[in-house]
Amino acid sequence: MSKTIRRMAFISTLLTLGVSLILAGPGAPSQPQAAPAFKDTMVLPDGVPGARIKSLIEALTSGSAERFKRFLDEECEPGFRDRFPVEEHVSTAFRFYRDTGGVDFYSVRTFTPERPGTTVVVVKDRLLGNWWALTFRFGEGPKPLVAGLGFGSARTPAGIVEPPLAEKGAVEEIRSLMARIKAVDWYSGTVLVAHGADVLLTDFAGEASKAFHVPNNIGTKFNLGSMNKMFTSVAVARLVEAGKLSFDDPIGTWVDETWLPKDVSGKITVRHLITHTSGLGSYFNDAYQKSSRALFRKLDDYKPLIKDDKPAFPPGERYQYSNTGMFLLGVIIEKVTGEVYFEHIRKVIYAPAGMTDSDCYEMDYPVENLAIGYSPDPASPYKWQNNLYKHVLKGGPAGGGFSTVKDLHRFALALLGDKLVSRRTRDLMWTATKGSNYGYGFQVTESPGGKAVGHSGGFPGINSRLDIYVDSGYIVAAMCNYDSGAGALADKIGSILARVKPRS
Repeated sequence: MSKTIRRMAFISTLLTLGVSLILAGPGAPSQPQAAPAFKDTMVLPDGVPGARIKSLIEALTSGSAERFKRFLDEECEPGFRDRFPVEEHVSTAFRFYRDTGGVDFYSVRTFTPERPGTTVVVVKDRLLGNWWALTFRFGEGPKPLVAGLGFGSARTPAGIVEPPLAEKGAVEEIRSLMARIKAVDWYSGTVLVAHGADVLLTDFAGEASKAFHVPNNIGTKFNLGSMNKMFTSVAVARLVEAGKLSFDDPIGTWVDETWLPKDVSGKITVRHLITHTSGLGSYFNDAYQKSSRALFRKLDDYKPLIKDDKPAFPPGERYQYSNTGMFLLGVIIEKVTGEVYFEHIRKVIYAPAGMTDSDCYEMDYPVENLAIGYSPDPASPYKWQNNLYKHVLKGGPAGGGFSTVKDLHRFALALLGDKLVSRRTRDLMWTATKGSNYGYGFQVTESPGGKAVGHSGGFPGINSRLDIYVDSGYIVAAMCNYDSGAGALADKIGSILARVKPRS
């Protein structure tokens, strides 16, 4: 969710290079990449660049903070190394280690058209068997230092083809995968795999509370992160279908000057907000970081965080993920309906979908069977840090609510069954807008298993994902109370399901 929380410091240098990074911002979908032709050369470059690449792989695979610090000190340019505190670099490297279990070199990948100034190294992780791209930018001189780094997903190398599976075999492979990752305490959360209404697998792992050693179960409520954006967007689309709102309405019709100046709100439309093309930023800003979480419960409480936001570009010009934009859709829902946002979502989303364990719960109340979020903290004697003083006290239109994998499955079925919006509106929401992997409140991607729609969510101690495979009918929901895990697990499950022969 927050782009101001700088856990991603280690890879931030490459953001200016246009590299698609799956770790670039919690809950924020990356800009889409084209699919250029590529060639894999399965040897390291000669000389110093090859040695630097080998050294990084060794450092990442060691899981050692000291080994990675040595890489930063001896092999990285000061401009990259000193951009953020060393602890933040190490934290990101440790997260990558947890995500992968270490990686092994496969190839150096070149592209047509070329990507000047970067070296892309393909590695395979030891835990899930996923393919990753390590993108390097080297400095000048005979012994160039590393000037930038990025981690991203990589396409499967040409010529590597996994054998097809029957659906039963795919489910057994997923069960074996879950057993393996539970054995090493890699995942703390729940997972559900379904074909339409037919639930094929549910599983869970880890603890909802490490302080009291309370285990997770299949009904545990996990934080959604940015996944609440789907609910907000569907509620807006319902108002458009009812004729109470238009996607082309300027938001100044509903958002008064206590939120944004007229010269800003008059140029932004509802469509700009729901497609992340408004140019607005995120209310997780410095003012939020310095404020008590107890100040923010109702939507109106967020006005001091939003009132000075200005578009980074003319609205509609391009895509830029925006928590502020999605939050303002919640404000518009309240103005149009005369109802409190939270009550409206319960009435028009949760109730018709049968989502009985979903809401924006207040974290200072004893909500039953609710998971606490945790981030690895290898330097502390406890090894983990909870997120209670980092996250919102109560979620809202842009994220921070809670749900279960069973409720997310029900939500998917309600969408597929046209219970929430019409098929025509659903198809619009599930069509990526130009220049993005995002439709109207939903991420839209082309995966090995075909078109996938849904949303991810992330924050310190939060990682969740819903994938609805439109072509095959499979649905995958994964929710986790660690920083990471759900996204990588959902990707792996998706790649397994992609090998299943279509049902007749």
